[in-house]
Amino acid sequence: MNNHYKFVNTPLPYAYEAMEPYIDKKTMFLHHDKHLQNYIDNLNNTLNKYPEFQCWTLEQLIINVPYLPKEIQTNIKNNGGGVFNHQFYFSNLANPAPLQPNGILDQSIKNKFGSYLSFQNQFKTAALSVFGSGYAWLVVNAAGQLCIITTQNQDTPLEMNLFPILNIDVWEHAYYLKHYNLRADYIDDWFHIINWDQVNQNYMRYFPCVF
Repeated sequence: MNNHYKFVNTPLPYAYEAMEPYIDKKTMFLHHDKHLQNYIDNLNNTLNKYPEFQCWTLEQLIINVPYLPKEIQTNIKNNGGGVFNHQFYFSNLANPAPLQPNGILDQSIKNKFGSYLSFQNQFKTAALSVFGSGYAWLVVNAAGQLCIITTQNQDTPLEMNLFPILNIDVWEHAYYLKHYNLRADYIDDWFHIINWDQVNQNYMRYFPCVF
């Protein structure tokens, strides 16, 4: 994944149809090649006239939005967030996928939520609660605790000093072609394709912060 200007839309690590029957091929193509590409193009266009920020990573741009020139703050927030959120979402999908969390993350989820089923129920409730467009996330807070949060539009946990572990995109373009307006059905299908191996790696990435 390219993390500096000029940002590029790296290919998915799997075929567009790889998530069938849970997410359809056309949705994956449009989501990655059209929606994500649009955010990348807009982000690059915004940075084109600001060489002083072109060496910043995507994460640095997002975290430091309040300190950027006012005329580009909204574009960086929306499009930088769109790039980060989408790339993170796609990176945590696999088919076939592990049935449930593994490694240290498995025990941490049980400690926090009581059981994997309880986590699923709480995460689904959070994802359904997003009004309009946004995401539900599993994150690690500054105290090293797992938390479920939601964000609107293309806001990210980075802005809240939270470490993202897993997210689900609940913008309608993520599911409408297959699931229509039935977001709950999409969420149920998404649970079948969580790449828990990758999510555990995400968690271990913050091992010094968590433990």
